[in-house]
Amino acid sequence: MTDQAHNIPRREFDDYQIPEEWETEEDEDEKQEKKQETEQQEENSDKVSAEQGYEVRREEAKEGDTVLTCPECGAQRFEQNSAQGELVCVDCGLVIDENRIDESAEWRAFNEEEREKKARAGQPLTYTKHDMGVSTEIGKGSGELYKVSGNKRAQYYRLRKWHKRLTKSKDRNLGFALSELNSMVSNLNLPESVHEEVARLYEKAVDQGLVRGRSMESIISALLYIVARKQGTPRTLDEISEASGIEKREIGRAYRYVARELGLRILPAKPQDYVPRFAGKLQLSGEVQARARQILKEAREKDLLSGKGPTGLAAAALYIAAVLEGEKRTQREVADVVGVTEVTIRNRYKELAEKLGLEEELEEKSN
Repeated sequence: MTDQAHNIPRREFDDYQIPEEWETEEDEDEKQEKKQETEQQEENSDKVSAEQGYEVRREEAKEGDTVLTCPECGAQRFEQNSAQGELVCVDCGLVIDENRIDESAEWRAFNEEEREKKARAGQPLTYTKHDMGVSTEIGKGSGELYKVSGNKRAQYYRLRKWHKRLTKSKDRNLGFALSELNSMVSNLNLPESVHEEVARLYEKAVDQGLVRGRSMESIISALLYIVARKQGTPRTLDEISEASGIEKREIGRAYRYVARELGLRILPAKPQDYVPRFAGKLQLSGEVQARARQILKEAREKDLLSGKGPTGLAAAALYIAAVLEGEKRTQREVADVVGVTEVTIRNRYKELAEKLGLEEELEEKSN
Protein backbone atom coordinates (compact mmCIF):
# COMPACT_ATOMS: atom_id res chain seq x y z
CA MET A 1 0.00 0.00 0.00
CA THR A 2 1.36 3.44 -0.91
CA ASP A 3 2.27 6.22 1.52
CA GLN A 4 -0.74 8.13 0.30
CA ALA A 5 -3.03 5.30 1.38
CA HIS A 6 -1.40 5.26 4.86
CA ASN A 7 -2.25 8.96 5.28
CA ILE A 8 -5.97 8.41 4.76
CA PRO A 9 -7.91 8.90 8.05
CA ARG A 10 -9.34 5.79 9.65
CA ARG A 11 -12.92 7.08 9.34
CA GLU A 12 -12.69 7.05 5.54
CA PHE A 13 -11.90 3.30 5.61
CA ASP A 14 -14.86 2.75 7.96
CA ASP A 15 -17.21 4.49 5.53
CA TYR A 16 -16.00 2.47 2.56
CA GLN A 17 -18.82 0.59 0.81
CA ILE A 18 -18.21 -2.82 -0.78
CA PRO A 19 -19.61 -3.05 -4.32
CA GLU A 20 -22.75 -5.21 -4.55
CA GLU A 21 -21.19 -7.61 -7.12
CA TRP A 22 -18.45 -8.46 -4.60
CA GLU A 23 -20.89 -9.60 -1.91
CA THR A 24 -21.32 -13.35 -1.51
CA GLU A 25 -24.10 -15.43 -0.03
CA GLU A 26 -21.99 -15.89 3.15
CA ASP A 27 -21.82 -12.08 3.56
CA GLU A 28 -25.60 -11.89 3.26
CA ASP A 29 -26.01 -14.59 5.95
CA GLU A 30 -23.62 -12.72 8.29
CA LYS A 31 -25.54 -9.47 7.81
CA GLN A 32 -28.83 -11.21 8.56
CA GLU A 33 -27.43 -12.78 11.74
CA LYS A 34 -26.05 -9.43 12.96
CA LYS A 35 -29.38 -7.74 12.26
CA GLN A 36 -31.25 -10.38 14.28
CA GLU A 37 -28.78 -10.05 17.19
CA THR A 38 -29.20 -6.24 17.22
CA GLU A 39 -32.99 -6.49 17.20
CA GLN A 40 -32.87 -9.04 20.04
CA GLN A 41 -30.61 -6.77 22.14
CA GLU A 42 -32.93 -3.78 21.62
CA GLU A 43 -35.95 -5.88 22.55
CA ASN A 44 -34.29 -7.10 25.75
CA SER A 45 -33.20 -3.54 26.62
CA ASP A 46 -36.75 -2.25 26.17
CA LYS A 47 -38.11 -5.08 28.31
CA VAL A 48 -35.68 -4.42 31.19
CA SER A 49 -36.32 -0.69 31.02
CA ALA A 50 -40.07 -1.18 31.05
CA GLU A 51 -39.84 -3.47 34.11
CA GLN A 52 -37.78 -0.85 35.96
CA GLY A 53 -40.24 1.90 35.10
CA TYR A 54 -37.88 3.81 32.77
CA GLU A 55 -38.93 5.44 29.55
CA VAL A 56 -36.92 4.23 26.55
CA ARG A 57 -36.07 7.00 24.10
CA ARG A 58 -34.02 6.54 20.93
CA GLU A 59 -32.75 9.53 19.05
CA GLU A 60 -31.12 9.33 15.65
CA ALA A 61 -27.95 11.37 15.14
CA LYS A 62 -28.52 14.26 12.76
CA GLU A 63 -26.45 14.69 9.65
CA GLY A 64 -23.14 16.37 10.50
CA ASP A 65 -23.20 15.32 14.18
CA THR A 66 -20.15 13.55 15.61
CA VAL A 67 -21.16 10.48 17.64
CA LEU A 68 -18.56 9.38 20.19
CA THR A 69 -18.18 5.59 20.25
CA CYS A 70 -16.14 3.41 22.60
CA PRO A 71 -13.30 1.77 20.58
CA GLU A 72 -13.35 -1.29 22.87
CA CYS A 73 -17.01 -2.30 22.99
CA GLY A 74 -18.70 0.09 20.56
CA ALA A 75 -21.01 1.56 23.23
CA GLN A 76 -22.08 5.18 23.22
CA ARG A 77 -22.77 5.69 26.95
CA PHE A 78 -20.15 7.57 28.95
CA GLU A 79 -19.71 9.00 32.44
CA GLN A 80 -17.58 12.03 33.22
CA ASN A 81 -15.57 12.04 36.43
CA SER A 82 -14.86 15.73 37.17
CA ALA A 83 -12.60 14.96 40.13
CA GLN A 84 -10.27 12.71 38.09
CA GLY A 85 -10.75 14.58 34.80
CA GLU A 86 -11.68 11.37 32.98
CA LEU A 87 -14.35 10.26 30.53
CA VAL A 88 -15.21 6.59 31.14
CA CYS A 89 -17.29 4.11 29.12
CA VAL A 90 -20.20 2.94 31.28
CA ASP A 91 -20.38 -0.52 29.67
CA CYS A 92 -16.76 -1.70 29.71
CA GLY A 93 -15.00 0.84 31.96
CA LEU A 94 -12.45 1.96 29.37
CA VAL A 95 -11.05 5.45 29.99
CA ILE A 96 -11.82 7.26 26.73
CA ASP A 97 -10.21 10.56 27.67
CA GLU A 98 -8.14 11.82 30.58
CA ASN A 99 -6.79 15.12 31.84
CA ARG A 100 -10.02 16.81 30.77
CA ILE A 101 -10.54 20.45 31.67
CA ASP A 102 -13.09 21.02 34.45
CA GLU A 103 -15.21 23.95 33.29
CA SER A 104 -17.14 24.33 36.55
CA ALA A 105 -16.34 27.03 39.13
CA GLU A 106 -13.17 26.54 41.15
CA TRP A 107 -14.81 27.97 44.30
CA ARG A 108 -17.38 26.48 46.63
CA ALA A 109 -20.46 28.16 48.08
CA PHE A 110 -22.63 26.78 50.85
CA ASN A 111 -25.51 29.28 50.77
CA GLU A 112 -27.10 31.86 48.47
CA GLU A 113 -25.24 34.78 50.02
CA GLU A 114 -21.82 33.20 49.39
CA ARG A 115 -22.86 32.27 45.86
CA GLU A 116 -23.81 35.88 45.07
CA LYS A 117 -20.55 37.24 46.51
CA LYS A 118 -18.35 34.86 44.52
CA ALA A 119 -20.26 35.00 41.25
CA ARG A 120 -18.45 36.80 38.46
CA ALA A 121 -21.46 37.42 36.25
CA GLY A 122 -23.58 40.54 36.61
CA GLN A 123 -27.20 40.73 37.64
CA PRO A 124 -29.87 39.55 35.17
CA LEU A 125 -31.56 41.98 32.82
CA THR A 126 -34.51 43.74 34.43
CA TYR A 127 -37.19 46.15 33.26
CA THR A 128 -37.04 47.95 36.61
CA LYS A 129 -33.98 49.88 35.34
CA HIS A 130 -34.23 52.20 32.34
CA ASP A 131 -31.09 50.67 30.79
CA MET A 132 -32.06 47.08 31.68
CA GLY A 133 -29.17 47.20 34.18
CA VAL A 134 -26.34 47.00 31.63
CA SER A 135 -25.27 50.56 30.77
CA THR A 136 -22.53 52.65 32.36
CA GLU A 137 -22.94 55.97 34.17
CA ILE A 138 -20.06 58.44 34.38
CA GLY A 139 -20.24 59.93 37.84
CA LYS A 140 -23.28 59.89 40.13
CA GLY A 141 -22.88 63.34 41.69
CA SER A 142 -20.74 66.45 41.90
CA GLY A 143 -18.78 64.90 44.77
CA GLU A 144 -17.25 62.36 42.41
CA LEU A 145 -15.44 65.17 40.59
CA TYR A 146 -13.14 65.84 43.55
CA LYS A 147 -12.03 62.22 43.74
CA VAL A 148 -10.23 62.67 40.43
CA SER A 149 -6.75 64.19 40.24
CA GLY A 150 -6.56 67.89 39.30
CA ASN A 151 -5.15 67.39 35.81
CA LYS A 152 -7.93 64.92 34.94
CA ARG A 153 -10.91 66.91 36.24
CA ALA A 154 -11.50 68.82 33.01
CA GLN A 155 -11.55 65.59 31.03
CA TYR A 156 -13.85 63.95 33.57
CA TYR A 157 -16.24 66.92 33.51
CA ARG A 158 -16.31 66.92 29.70
CA LEU A 159 -17.03 63.17 29.52
CA ARG A 160 -19.82 63.45 32.04
CA LYS A 161 -21.40 66.40 30.18
CA TRP A 162 -21.39 64.58 26.82
CA HIS A 163 -22.66 61.42 28.44
CA LYS A 164 -25.74 63.32 29.64
CA ARG A 165 -26.22 65.01 26.26
CA LEU A 166 -26.18 61.67 24.44
CA THR A 167 -28.84 60.16 26.72
CA LYS A 168 -32.10 59.74 24.79
CA SER A 169 -35.32 61.37 25.96
CA LYS A 170 -36.91 57.93 26.41
CA ASP A 171 -34.13 56.91 28.80
CA ARG A 172 -34.56 60.13 30.78
CA ASN A 173 -38.31 59.57 30.99
CA LEU A 174 -37.86 55.96 32.09
CA GLY A 175 -35.20 56.97 34.62
CA PHE A 176 -37.56 59.38 36.41
CA ALA A 177 -40.62 57.12 36.07
CA LEU A 178 -38.94 53.95 37.34
CA SER A 179 -37.50 55.73 40.37
CA GLU A 180 -41.04 56.88 41.20
CA LEU A 181 -42.33 53.35 40.61
CA ASN A 182 -39.68 51.95 42.95
CA SER A 183 -40.83 54.29 45.70
CA MET A 184 -44.51 53.39 45.24
CA VAL A 185 -43.83 49.64 45.19
CA SER A 186 -41.89 50.00 48.43
CA ASN A 187 -44.67 52.04 50.09
CA LEU A 188 -47.37 49.59 49.01
CA ASN A 189 -45.25 46.55 49.95
CA LEU A 190 -45.80 44.85 46.58
CA PRO A 191 -43.81 41.81 45.37
CA GLU A 192 -40.98 41.98 42.85
CA SER A 193 -43.08 40.28 40.17
CA VAL A 194 -45.53 43.22 40.21
CA HIS A 195 -42.63 45.69 40.08
CA GLU A 196 -41.14 43.96 37.03
CA GLU A 197 -44.44 43.70 35.13
CA VAL A 198 -45.43 47.33 35.76
CA ALA A 199 -42.01 48.49 34.53
CA ARG A 200 -42.40 46.40 31.37
CA LEU A 201 -45.88 47.74 30.64
CA TYR A 202 -44.80 51.34 31.30
CA GLU A 203 -41.99 51.03 28.74
CA LYS A 204 -44.52 49.61 26.29
CA ALA A 205 -46.81 52.58 26.97
CA VAL A 206 -43.89 54.99 26.33
CA ASP A 207 -43.09 53.27 23.03
CA GLN A 208 -46.74 53.63 21.92
CA GLY A 209 -46.86 57.29 22.94
CA LEU A 210 -49.51 56.80 25.63
CA VAL A 211 -47.67 58.89 28.23
CA ARG A 212 -47.51 62.02 26.10
CA GLY A 213 -49.88 64.68 27.48
CA ARG A 214 -50.54 62.77 30.71
CA SER A 215 -48.78 62.76 34.04
CA MET A 216 -46.21 60.06 34.53
CA GLU A 217 -47.48 59.30 38.07
CA SER A 218 -51.07 58.70 36.93
CA ILE A 219 -50.00 56.14 34.29
CA ILE A 220 -47.78 54.31 36.79
CA SER A 221 -50.56 54.33 39.40
CA ALA A 222 -53.04 52.91 36.89
CA LEU A 223 -50.62 50.15 35.85
CA LEU A 224 -49.94 49.31 39.50
CA TYR A 225 -53.67 49.00 40.14
CA ILE A 226 -54.08 46.69 37.12
CA VAL A 227 -51.07 44.43 37.65
CA ALA A 228 -51.51 44.08 41.42
CA ARG A 229 -55.08 42.92 40.85
CA LYS A 230 -54.09 40.49 38.07
CA GLN A 231 -51.41 38.88 40.23
CA GLY A 232 -53.66 38.37 43.24
CA THR A 233 -52.20 41.13 45.44
CA PRO A 234 -54.74 43.94 44.89
CA ARG A 235 -54.47 47.39 46.39
CA THR A 236 -57.38 49.78 46.79
CA LEU A 237 -57.56 53.08 44.92
CA ASP A 238 -57.28 54.89 48.25
CA GLU A 239 -53.97 53.16 49.01
CA ILE A 240 -52.53 53.84 45.56
CA SER A 241 -53.73 57.44 45.67
CA GLU A 242 -52.05 57.96 49.03
CA ALA A 243 -48.77 56.39 47.83
CA SER A 244 -48.63 58.39 44.58
CA GLY A 245 -50.23 61.69 45.62
CA ILE A 246 -52.63 61.49 42.64
CA GLU A 247 -56.39 61.88 43.03
CA LYS A 248 -58.53 58.77 42.62
CA ARG A 249 -60.48 60.35 39.78
CA GLU A 250 -57.34 60.94 37.72
CA ILE A 251 -56.08 57.39 38.42
CA GLY A 252 -59.45 56.05 37.28
CA ARG A 253 -59.26 57.95 33.98
CA ALA A 254 -55.70 56.75 33.34
CA TYR A 255 -56.73 53.21 34.29
CA ARG A 256 -59.52 53.07 31.68
CA TYR A 257 -57.32 54.66 29.00
CA VAL A 258 -54.31 52.38 29.55
CA ALA A 259 -56.42 49.23 29.78
CA ARG A 260 -58.12 50.07 26.46
CA GLU A 261 -54.95 51.06 24.57
CA LEU A 262 -52.81 48.15 25.79
CA GLY A 263 -55.61 45.59 25.50
CA LEU A 264 -55.49 44.60 29.17
CA ARG A 265 -58.44 42.56 30.42
CA ILE A 266 -58.99 43.02 34.14
CA LEU A 267 -61.32 40.78 36.10
CA PRO A 268 -63.01 42.02 39.29
CA ALA A 269 -60.91 41.61 42.42
CA LYS A 270 -61.77 38.72 44.74
CA PRO A 271 -62.51 39.42 48.42
CA GLN A 272 -60.24 36.48 49.36
CA ASP A 273 -57.22 38.32 47.92
CA TYR A 274 -57.60 41.10 50.49
CA VAL A 275 -57.91 38.82 53.52
CA PRO A 276 -54.19 38.11 54.29
CA ARG A 277 -53.12 41.77 54.14
CA PHE A 278 -56.04 43.09 56.19
CA ALA A 279 -55.60 40.27 58.72
CA GLY A 280 -51.91 41.13 59.03
CA LYS A 281 -52.69 44.77 59.75
CA LEU A 282 -55.26 43.73 62.37
CA GLN A 283 -52.77 41.23 63.87
CA LEU A 284 -55.18 38.31 63.48
CA SER A 285 -54.05 34.68 63.55
CA GLY A 286 -53.97 32.17 60.71
CA GLU A 287 -57.09 30.46 62.09
CA VAL A 288 -59.05 33.70 61.65
CA GLN A 289 -57.80 34.04 58.07
CA ALA A 290 -58.78 30.46 57.25
CA ARG A 291 -62.24 30.97 58.78
CA ALA A 292 -62.74 34.22 56.83
CA ARG A 293 -61.82 32.45 53.59
CA GLN A 294 -64.28 29.67 54.37
CA ILE A 295 -67.04 32.23 55.01
CA LEU A 296 -66.35 33.93 51.68
CA LYS A 297 -66.29 30.58 49.88
CA GLU A 298 -69.71 29.64 51.25
CA ALA A 299 -71.01 33.10 50.38
CA ARG A 300 -69.79 32.71 46.78
CA GLU A 301 -71.50 29.32 46.48
CA LYS A 302 -74.77 30.94 47.58
CA ASP A 303 -74.22 33.88 45.18
CA LEU A 304 -73.98 36.49 47.93
CA LEU A 305 -70.94 38.33 46.51
CA SER A 306 -72.45 39.71 43.30
CA GLY A 307 -72.66 43.49 43.16
CA LYS A 308 -70.80 44.01 46.44
CA GLY A 309 -67.45 45.71 46.94
CA PRO A 310 -64.67 43.17 47.58
CA THR A 311 -63.05 45.22 50.36
CA GLY A 312 -66.31 45.52 52.28
CA LEU A 313 -66.95 41.78 51.99
CA ALA A 314 -63.40 40.96 53.12
CA ALA A 315 -63.79 43.30 56.09
CA ALA A 316 -67.13 41.77 57.13
CA ALA A 317 -65.78 38.21 56.76
CA LEU A 318 -62.74 39.07 58.90
CA TYR A 319 -64.94 40.71 61.52
CA ILE A 320 -67.18 37.61 61.72
CA ALA A 321 -64.20 35.21 61.77
CA ALA A 322 -62.48 37.20 64.52
CA VAL A 323 -65.59 36.98 66.71
CA LEU A 324 -66.01 33.25 66.08
CA GLU A 325 -62.34 32.50 66.83
CA GLY A 326 -62.27 34.57 70.02
CA GLU A 327 -60.08 37.39 68.63
CA LYS A 328 -62.76 40.05 68.44
CA ARG A 329 -62.01 43.42 66.87
CA THR A 330 -64.37 46.40 66.85
CA GLN A 331 -66.01 47.55 63.63
CA ARG A 332 -64.16 50.84 63.98
CA GLU A 333 -60.77 49.07 64.09
CA VAL A 334 -61.61 47.04 61.00
CA ALA A 335 -62.98 50.07 59.15
CA ASP A 336 -59.84 52.13 59.81
CA VAL A 337 -57.58 49.38 58.43
CA VAL A 338 -59.69 48.45 55.40
CA GLY A 339 -60.67 51.97 54.42
CA VAL A 340 -64.47 51.50 54.36
CA THR A 341 -67.15 52.91 56.62
CA GLU A 342 -68.59 51.16 59.67
CA VAL A 343 -72.01 51.24 57.99
CA THR A 344 -70.67 49.17 55.07
CA ILE A 345 -69.16 46.58 57.41
CA ARG A 346 -72.38 46.43 59.46
CA ASN A 347 -74.55 45.88 56.36
CA ARG A 348 -72.30 43.14 54.91
CA TYR A 349 -71.99 41.54 58.34
CA LYS A 350 -75.77 41.28 58.71
CA GLU A 351 -76.21 39.85 55.19
CA LEU A 352 -73.52 37.18 55.63
CA ALA A 353 -74.61 36.20 59.13
CA GLU A 354 -78.26 35.86 58.08
CA LYS A 355 -77.72 33.99 54.79
CA LEU A 356 -75.05 31.63 56.18
CA GLY A 357 -76.91 30.88 59.42
CA LEU A 358 -74.25 32.28 61.75
CA GLU A 359 -76.46 34.57 63.84
CA GLU A 360 -76.86 32.25 66.82
CA GLU A 361 -73.18 31.32 66.95
CA LEU A 362 -72.15 34.97 66.71
CA GLU A 363 -74.54 35.98 69.47
CA GLU A 364 -73.23 33.19 71.68
CA LYS A 365 -69.58 34.14 71.07
CA SER A 366 -70.26 37.83 71.64
CA ASN A 367 -71.69 37.19 75.12
